[in-house]
Amino acid sequence: MKKDSKVLNLESIPCPLNLVKCKLALEKLSLDETLIVHLDKGEPEIMVKKALTEMNYFFKTIEEDQKTIKFKILHDN
Repeated sequence: MKKDSKVLNLESIPCPLNLVKCKLALEKLSLDETLIVHLDKGEPEIMVKKALTEMNYFFKTIEEDQKTIKFKILHDN
């Protein structure tokens, strides 16, 4: 059973600080929790998604516009 998702707003946070904050937030999650991340498009999105893939996390885009993206991160069970 999934618990409520936690939200991490990293809009306007520069690289690599947004990646570091995302990793720290993921470390605090239990296996049944999800994390919803808000990011700027471009380099922040590319770097965070690349790192998530390398760490075996699945992510799904929830919302997207020209400047920002919001996605949900799940553990790879």
